[in-house]
Amino acid sequence: MLLLGIDLGTSSIKVSVVDAETHNCIASAQFPETEAEIIASQPGWAEQSPELWWEHTKQAILKCNSGGGYNPKDIAAIGIAYQMHGLVVVDGEQKVLRNSIIWCDGRAVSLGQKAFEKIGKEKSLSHLLNSPGNFTASKLAWVKENEPAIYEKIDKVLLPGDFLSMKFTGEITTTISALSEGIFWDFKTNAISEDVMKFYEINQMLLPNIKPLFSNHGHLSKEVAARLSLTAGIPVSYKAGDQPNNAFSLNVLNPGEVAATAGTSGVIYAISDALVYDNQSRINSFAHVNHNSYSSTNSSGSDTRIGVLLCINGVGICNRWVKNLIAAQHSYDSLNLAASHIPAGSDGLMMLPFGNGAERMLNNKMVGAHIHNLDYNIHTAEHLARAAQEGIAYAFRYGLDIMRENSINPSVIRAGRANMFLSDVFAQSFVNITGVPVELYQTDGSIGAALGAGVGIGHYTNPESAFAKKVPLKLISPQNKSTYNSLYEEWNKVLQSHLNFNN
Repeated sequence: MLLLGIDLGTSSIKVSVVDAETHNCIASAQFPETEAEIIASQPGWAEQSPELWWEHTKQAILKCNSGGGYNPKDIAAIGIAYQMHGLVVVDGEQKVLRNSIIWCDGRAVSLGQKAFEKIGKEKSLSHLLNSPGNFTASKLAWVKENEPAIYEKIDKVLLPGDFLSMKFTGEITTTISALSEGIFWDFKTNAISEDVMKFYEINQMLLPNIKPLFSNHGHLSKEVAARLSLTAGIPVSYKAGDQPNNAFSLNVLNPGEVAATAGTSGVIYAISDALVYDNQSRINSFAHVNHNSYSSTNSSGSDTRIGVLLCINGVGICNRWVKNLIAAQHSYDSLNLAASHIPAGSDGLMMLPFGNGAERMLNNKMVGAHIHNLDYNIHTAEHLARAAQEGIAYAFRYGLDIMRENSINPSVIRAGRANMFLSDVFAQSFVNITGVPVELYQTDGSIGAALGAGVGIGHYTNPESAFAKKVPLKLISPQNKSTYNSLYEEWNKVLQSHLNFNN
């Protein structure tokens, strides 16, 4: 039996086919080959076309099928991982009404702040675990206020994964995990937040039916099955945001376990058994994939599993910008090799990688990206490549220190050998600067989504059993911690000067 996993990313769609018995990935594909566009018609805005996501998903599946390494008819279930916090709105005929306002879009920050003040800081944080910020509910409120003609046509509000599942099946569902990442969910009442819906004057009927995360979210339609050479009627049996799914793919399921990823954005994601929140909402907390308030086998909510998420918007996108600027004709591997020739600290060159919208860990400030101490007589393109990767690692350290303030103190972090963790310079810098060892695994979001689909159809008895055969590729241990602590302090001084300037 085979399982199909789909990872709807910001840059591309990645799909993998996994053998359910061996847990091995037997084929994978990505589409498009070049990174997908983010539409930014105004500073701080970020949109993508959901219909283009769907076209890219179909092309990725067909590309994977074309390798001939498996019979597509043997695929028994579909799992979906997706970029979090995006807003997709459809009418009663399931037609998309506007581009998706995606995760890094900052236009709704002021609306979220008004909701935070009106609901009350203490109540927002204790019930929602977050400020409404620029999350999905606030984005919907922005559409309501600024595009009333579109808002009036809305039949359902979807997260990106809900949209993709709808295109496969024609059925619309959501999960508590999705609602929590959209800041629609009240963890104290274990229900849709009356405070958020009332403040934004949003009709609860706009939200889809809630189903368990590991469950049947609809059956593959005949038309789509024929187009993709799949079997009609197989279920979409798993949907999770990319960061909960990334943690799931690394078998990060229990309190104290921590995952990291460094794709377009960068994330550290820790599991807690308490309703954890940061008093400044610089880190965010959502229902994890095995949070029992939505488990299909236990609805008591007695086993709280909260994913505490630190997000940095400007991570892989910063690295991509540097590559396109100095080495567009070369691969990321060649860029990483060039960076490795430069000593730690990049001979004084420093970079702040915050050029992709408002950063939550910086109290939603638009700090922007900055290059410091550039010396025309010393610094080369290779210096810039290393300074960018070190700057990203410094940003992770800054965020991890916020998590430490909130009693999250990882002894080891798990990460997939993918995206920026393919760079030895970045991986070792991350470990040296944070002071935390990293276990690297051969996995990614699409593989995790496939295994999630196996849990959803009951092939695996529980989430843990989906990873019974996973072992780390290697352990990276910290080196030269005192040197990197000094480098980090210098970088942090530069960051603080920009934060003070933006006050």
